[in-house]
Amino acid sequence: MAQPAQLGFQNAASPIMEELLHFHDHALMIVFLISALVLYIITLMMSTSLTHTNTMDAQEVEMIWTVLPAVILILIALPSLRILYLMDEINNPHLTIKALGHQWYWSYEYTDYTSLAFDSYMTQTQDLTPGSFRLLEVDHRMVVPMESPIRMLISAEDVLHSWAVPSLGIKTDAIPGRLNQTTFTTSHPGLFYGQCSEICGSNHSFMPIVVEATTLNEFENWSSMMLLS
Repeated sequence: MAQPAQLGFQNAASPIMEELLHFHDHALMIVFLISALVLYIITLMMSTSLTHTNTMDAQEVEMIWTVLPAVILILIALPSLRILYLMDEINNPHLTIKALGHQWYWSYEYTDYTSLAFDSYMTQTQDLTPGSFRLLEVDHRMVVPMESPIRMLISAEDVLHSWAVPSLGIKTDAIPGRLNQTTFTTSHPGLFYGQCSEICGSNHSFMPIVVEATTLNEFENWSSMMLLS
């Protein structure tokens, strides 16, 4: 969950988000080093007689500023491609859930069950319970078992939406007539909040997402209750 005055990412709640945080720190350190080097060279050029020599026209210097950026790009590209592969790879998911975006709410269908489906609307301010988050709480949460690979099938009924949960490292467009696929695994129990990240109309900011990760026994009890209701 985001904190007041927070500058960085939310705490990782899935292995993919942990990888994304590590890659972010890796890339940010490279950016800092490049910025410091460029600033140092500019300072030298302004404060010394470096510009009055043939140093900047030397063959060695030209080779360095050609090869070094290529090496830096490789150092960034390799971990980036690895994470993209991990995000696309889906091996034997324990559960498949279809999320369908509407103006302006989400509906969920647990495809491994016969008739487990429900709509998820934002809880109105006057109906919030103490400790709930305004504009982020919903009447029916998407419940999943923790430490289990979950496959998400994401689409929309009317206009473009985007199913995004930052702490899980997920942001996938919901496109009418098209079925997008993503996967995640929650690393610990808890509530993970998200919102539609596509400008989908006047109530775009009022279709939140809440993923509740529980133990397998609690999930089975919840699914049994939903099927009976």
